[in-house]
Amino acid sequence: MNTVGEPLDRFRELARNPAAPPTGIHWLDQRRDEAAARLDRLSWPSRKDEGWRYTSLEPLRDPQFAPAAQPLSALLPEDIESLLLANGRVPDLVFANGRFAPALSNPRALPDGVWMGSLARALREKPEALKDHLARAGDPVDSLFAALNTALIEDGAALLVAEGTVIEAPIEVLYLSLEVEQPVIAQPRNLIVLQAGAQATLIERYASFGPSLYFNNLVTEVVLGQGAVLVHERLQEESRNAFHLAGLSARLDAHSRYHCVTAALGSAWSRTSLQLRFAGEGAESRLDGLYFAGDGKLVDHHLDVEHAVPGCSSEETFRGILDGRGVAVFDGRVLVAQDAQQTSAHLHNANLMLSRNAEVDTKPQLEIYADDVQCSHGTTVGQLEPEAMFYLRSRGISEPEARKMLCVGFAQEILERFSHAPLRERAERIIRQRLSRPSG
Repeated sequence: MNTVGEPLDRFRELARNPAAPPTGIHWLDQRRDEAAARLDRLSWPSRKDEGWRYTSLEPLRDPQFAPAAQPLSALLPEDIESLLLANGRVPDLVFANGRFAPALSNPRALPDGVWMGSLARALREKPEALKDHLARAGDPVDSLFAALNTALIEDGAALLVAEGTVIEAPIEVLYLSLEVEQPVIAQPRNLIVLQAGAQATLIERYASFGPSLYFNNLVTEVVLGQGAVLVHERLQEESRNAFHLAGLSARLDAHSRYHCVTAALGSAWSRTSLQLRFAGEGAESRLDGLYFAGDGKLVDHHLDVEHAVPGCSSEETFRGILDGRGVAVFDGRVLVAQDAQQTSAHLHNANLMLSRNAEVDTKPQLEIYADDVQCSHGTTVGQLEPEAMFYLRSRGISEPEARKMLCVGFAQEILERFSHAPLRERAERIIRQRLSRPSG
């Protein structure tokens, strides 16, 4: 029988992986060493930990994950055609099992003042430009796994946009995963920095071929300068056997705007932690999420939004569809500090249950220590309305198709938040495919 120490010991051993030797960059090696030391002090999360009360780590006990031995070089551009969006354009940056794949990438021409590429290259070419940001934006909620990622910082996407620079077309990054000799653990580290007045749209996708078994443990850090604007659209459509753990932390300076739309529509077990910090007055954020928990799958979202300064606004809207014995967890926390007067914060979670055997644990929370605020939170859990089903059936629509139509209609509020039409269309198509599978 496995003990708690076994999986934790395996992850600690990964942090000492000889395949990831010191980088020679003093400040980075110091941060990696600090993270490895922190990993030694942390314990394996259990149901007694409030942040893991509804999410079991039991599925992570048995698989023997290992870093990819070498970059994938056998894939050709035509091999990823089925993963392209409806516009047919090859993504700007493609990563395979956590490492940059230049042969699969098609970086677009960008205006002066923009640096885009792999984090590994950025660390080689301009490490000092990353020093003030990398591993500094704050650890996401899942500190043990964030520490593991930091201890092994190696590659990921880097986007650095200079003051006042506007990127008109969306930048797309694709993370491709597939099983090789043994289950792979990939740990992308993404750093997105927009200086004052800069604007960009970033599309972040996670996909795979077939039923591969692997573990993506990723961390994304977003830093927005004064008046910067970032639209961040994320789609997770991974293998039905995959594990996906994403930690995203964002820091917003005065009058900046951040809109993140995320859709978790794949994998056997996934957890997304979003940590947002307002660092300057007048900043705005909007977090929108859609998730699908199919039979035997778990989808978990944790939100931690901290209003520490006056005059900022945040809005969080998450919707989930659950089928079969699917399990969803939503834990959203919005903190309004004593000095954060004139804050506007609204949090809502809605869930559609397609099966009596599905389970959702939802806990939206508001902690308010200021008195001049406009705040609200709430949650709903319901089933398909019999009247709506009868209406569609009476017009000759089959029961499965009527079910799909109502579910897609429920998801539309979030799908419409995707500004990039090809991404929105792909997300809707995936939902329809998931609904076509037997619930078991």
